[in-house]
Amino acid sequence: MVTKKKQILLNAFNMNCVGHINHGLWTHPRDQSDRYKTLGYWTSLAATLERGLFDGIFLADILGVYDVYQGSVDLTLRESIQLPVNDPLLLVPAMAAVTQHLGFGVTVNAGADAPYVFARRMSTLDHLTSGRIGWNIVTGYLDSAARGLGLDMQLEHDTRYDRADEYLEVLYKLWEGSWEDGAVLVDRERRIYADPAKVHAIDHEGKFYRARGYHLAEPSIQRTPVLYQAGTSGRGRQFAARHAECIFIAAADKSAARAAVLSLREAVVAAGRRPDDVKIFLGITVITDRSAAAAQEKYAEYLRYSNPEAGLAHFSASTGIDFSRYDLDEPIVYGTSNASQSATQTAQQRGWTRRQLLHELAIGGRYPVIVGDAATVADELAAWVAEGEVDGFNLTRTVAPEGFEDFIDIVVPALQDRGLYKTSYAEGSLRRKIFDENDRLPERHSGASYRYR
Repeated sequence: MVTKKKQILLNAFNMNCVGHINHGLWTHPRDQSDRYKTLGYWTSLAATLERGLFDGIFLADILGVYDVYQGSVDLTLRESIQLPVNDPLLLVPAMAAVTQHLGFGVTVNAGADAPYVFARRMSTLDHLTSGRIGWNIVTGYLDSAARGLGLDMQLEHDTRYDRADEYLEVLYKLWEGSWEDGAVLVDRERRIYADPAKVHAIDHEGKFYRARGYHLAEPSIQRTPVLYQAGTSGRGRQFAARHAECIFIAAADKSAARAAVLSLREAVVAAGRRPDDVKIFLGITVITDRSAAAAQEKYAEYLRYSNPEAGLAHFSASTGIDFSRYDLDEPIVYGTSNASQSATQTAQQRGWTRRQLLHELAIGGRYPVIVGDAATVADELAAWVAEGEVDGFNLTRTVAPEGFEDFIDIVVPALQDRGLYKTSYAEGSLRRKIFDENDRLPERHSGASYRYR
């Protein structure tokens, strides 16, 4: 009996800004990321990714600014460390118009908008993309964002997840329960667009939210968008086990990835779901060329433009620690943080000093870097899947759009030759493409319990 090989899932990891993950590369003469303000930049990228059969483009976002490092935004502004940053949702209709299959995972902070408003926005995007929208749920970690939203500081870490749990509850009531299946008739002769008996107001009274009313949008293909999430702290893992369908992790090596994956799948099972009800994506950076030597030359070239200190400023914001206060080899006091606990845990476990962090951030970002020709990259990605037990990758942006084009032209054929990557798209919604089941949340997902019965 021939066992079918597990095929790699792949997202392009990007952001509606100049500097995203691998900082400093915007200064490279071939980089075009300063065109982020133009629709042509994004529609061209979307068409390129669909040519490469990418499952989706994963659009990061942040509210607030990185002002922890040196206690200011000076380096953030000079190096455009995710500042300026534009709204990612507004890119989706344009990219959807030039593609048929590419999915869109869009980051939005749970709580920045009222759930009543946000529910309509995502339903609209699911309609306009023919069911290709996903939502990356984040709870925020920057005090600068809280101040911008009128608060003194962020809520405590676990409380943010408590609030997000309730936010999802309101959304599920709107997306899954307000309109019954069959409510929309479009009956011209009887002049009935929607059957009033099958449309219901929700009535939610909770600790963080009150909402009474009807969902403003009729049911979209997926109803609930595909749910992405990236928190791997204890409370984040609990949240993911209940809600997430795609989970984004960071890991320095394959053993760390495997440990994170096994822990997440155990939590998913404990929540009453199946271990394969979640797909787990690893953040990865790939620099490739037609030969190993050419790839190494390109890597050396990229390093000349990268800025590890900008990466350190980003990491300072993620952890809430001003690393500029430490000498290069001085032990860093990590302690507890109200920022991103998963980022802090990684650095703490490895005991990284400032010098070591700068080494880890050589290319400007903190994800594993693979450098090599097609065979080298394909083999290493396959090893991450086999040994790290991940389902796929969020491929970070390097020099734009060159890095994505190189991967598509050089690495994708090698993966296909190994039977590790699809040769055509499946039909249907983003959820159907990823899970090969149906367009809607499975019955065992917590969100399904809010369907009108």
